[in-house]
Amino acid sequence: MASMEGLIGLMNRIQRACTALGDHGGGSDLPTLWESLPTIAVVGGQSSGKSSVLESIVGTDFLPRGSGIVTRRPLVLQLQQTDNGSQEYAEFLHKPKTRFSDFALVRQEIADETDRLTGKTKQISPVPIHLSIYSPKVVNLTLIDLPGLTKVAVEGQSENIVQDIENMVRSYVDKPNCIILAISPANQDIATSDAIKLSKEVDPTGERTFGVLTKLDLMDKGTNALDVLEGRAYRLQNPWVGIVNRSQADINRKVGMLSAREKEREYFETSPDYAHLASRMGSEYLAKLLSQHLESVIKARIPSITATINKTIDELESELDIIGRGVASDPGAQLYTILDLCRAFDRVFKEHLDGGRSGGDRIYGVFDHKLPAAFKKLPFDRYLSVQNVKKVVSEADGYQPHLIAPEQGYRRLIEKGITYFRGPAEATVDAVHVVLKDLVRKSIGETEQLRRFPTLQAAIATAANEALERFREDGRSTALRLVDMEAAYVTVEFFRKLPQDPADPSSKVGPNKPPVEPSPTPDRYGDGHFRNIASNVSQYIRMVGDELLQKIPKAAVHCQVREAKRSLLNHFYVQIGKKEGGEFGHMLDEDPAMMERRQQCLKRLELYKSARDEVDSVAWSSSR
Repeated sequence: MASMEGLIGLMNRIQRACTALGDHGGGSDLPTLWESLPTIAVVGGQSSGKSSVLESIVGTDFLPRGSGIVTRRPLVLQLQQTDNGSQEYAEFLHKPKTRFSDFALVRQEIADETDRLTGKTKQISPVPIHLSIYSPKVVNLTLIDLPGLTKVAVEGQSENIVQDIENMVRSYVDKPNCIILAISPANQDIATSDAIKLSKEVDPTGERTFGVLTKLDLMDKGTNALDVLEGRAYRLQNPWVGIVNRSQADINRKVGMLSAREKEREYFETSPDYAHLASRMGSEYLAKLLSQHLESVIKARIPSITATINKTIDELESELDIIGRGVASDPGAQLYTILDLCRAFDRVFKEHLDGGRSGGDRIYGVFDHKLPAAFKKLPFDRYLSVQNVKKVVSEADGYQPHLIAPEQGYRRLIEKGITYFRGPAEATVDAVHVVLKDLVRKSIGETEQLRRFPTLQAAIATAANEALERFREDGRSTALRLVDMEAAYVTVEFFRKLPQDPADPSSKVGPNKPPVEPSPTPDRYGDGHFRNIASNVSQYIRMVGDELLQKIPKAAVHCQVREAKRSLLNHFYVQIGKKEGGEFGHMLDEDPAMMERRQQCLKRLELYKSARDEVDSVAWSSSR
C-alpha cells in the first residue's frame, strides 16, 4: 500500500478535481465522488476557538478574523509536509499558478474569494475554497473548515441563516465517510456544546467523532476538564484532545505560532491537572493523531472507492450513449446525422406496423370491428320501407307505370342504397389515418436518438403527417370509387333472376332458390309487390356490402399503410436535398436541457476518469 503521504495526497488531488469539475456533494442527480471520499470536517460554534485550532495545526496565521460569521464558505485545507529548511507557501485551486509566501495575502484572498460568491452581504455558499499549504511544519492532513454554528442571525443576514448553516454542516457530517472534529470550549458546559450536540445526532456511537476541548487555560480557578478529557462526561470511541490557543492579547502582540506551540506544551507539562495527559494533548499531537487516523480510513476505503469509480464510469458512459455525443460542425456530417436519425425513426415506425411494437393491431381493429359495425348501422330498414320503395318506383316510372319488373325503380333504389356505403368507407380511411398519425407521434417519442433534437422531431412529424394526409386523400378517393363502381353498374344477372310477374311475392332473387308457381291472383301495385321489390334490392345491397367489407380495407392498406411503410419520408428527403449546408445545423438544434445534461455528464466522467488514473498511479507506485 502507498505511504501516508501518497494516500492523503491522492485524496487531496481527487478533492481538487471534484471542486474544479463542479462536484461539491449532494444537490444534484449526478453521481457524486466527493461524498465517497474520507474527509475531516471541523465543526464548532462561533467563538469556540475553531480558527485558532486550525492555525495551531498549520503553525501559521492565515485565516480571516472578525466578529460574527467569518467562515462563510467551506475551506478545504490540504496540508503537505515538505523537506526541512524549505520555504512554506500556499496555493489556491482558483489561482493555480500563483504561490503565496505571505500568509497575510492568503488571509485576504480567502476573504476576497468568499465575497466573490456571497458578496458582502454575510450570506453563505456551499461551494468550497481549496487551499493547499506546503510547509515543513505540518503533517500530511486534509481538513474542511465549515461555518461556525450560530443561534442568532446578525444584521445583514437572512432570518434563515441559522438553519442554512446547520444544513450545510449536516450535509458534510451526515456522510459515513466524514470524520467529525468537534470543537468545544472548556469554559462552557459540554452539554451545551453545539458541536457535540450535532455530532451526537449524526454519530450516536461516537465512532467518527474526535473531541477537541479549547480554552482550558480560561476555566475558573479550582476547576478542570478531566471528566471530559478522560471520557467520563461524554464518551467517544476516539480520544479527547485538549488545546491551549493563543489569547487575543497574544494575537495583538503578534506572538508567533512556534512560540505559541511551545507555550502550549509547557502549559500541559506543568499543569497539576493535566500533566499526566501531556503527551496526548496539544495541537501538534492532534495533527499527528488526525493524520494517522485519516490514513487508516483512506486505506480501508480505497477498494470501495475504486469500485464506485469504475461502476460510475460505466453508468455515465451508458447515459452518454443514450443522450448522444455532440453534433459535428461539418455540413456533410450533419446531413449524414439527419438521414441516420430519419432511418432510426422509420425503423421504429415500421416495427409498430409489423407487430414488433404495439399499435399496428389497431388498424386491424378498424377493419374487423368498426367497419362491419358501421355497415350494420346503415338505415336500410327505413330506406327500403314499403312507402319509400313505392315512392322511388313511382317517380322512376313517370307517367307510364311499369308493366312487368320496374327496371328503373330497381336501378334507382340500388344506386342510392349503395351510396350509403360511402360514409363507412370514408370513416374507415379516416380511422386508419388517425392510427397512423398516432404511430408517427409514438415512434418519434420512442426513437431515443431523436430525443435531443426537438427541431428535427418537429420537422419529421410535419413531413410524416403531410405524407399521411396525401395517403389519406388517395385512400379516400379509391375507397369511394369502389363504392361508386358498385352503384354505377347493376349486374345483368340480377335482372335475369327477377320474376316475370312482378306481383308474385313468392319469387325472390337469390342463388339456389327453386322456381315457384306464380300466384293465381296477382296484385301488380299492392304492398306485397313493393315488399318483394324491397327484398330483392336488400339482397343485392347486402351482397355488395359483403364485397365492400373486403375491398375497402384493401384500399386503405394499399393506399395508406403500404405507402406509409414504403415512402413516408420520401418527400422529406427530397426537401432536405435542396437545403443549404448551413440549414442542417438549425435542424440539429438540441433541447437546452439535454445539452446541459451532456455537459454535466462529460464533466463528471472526466472527474471519475481522473480519479481512476490517480488511484491507479498510487497503486502502481506502491507496488514497485
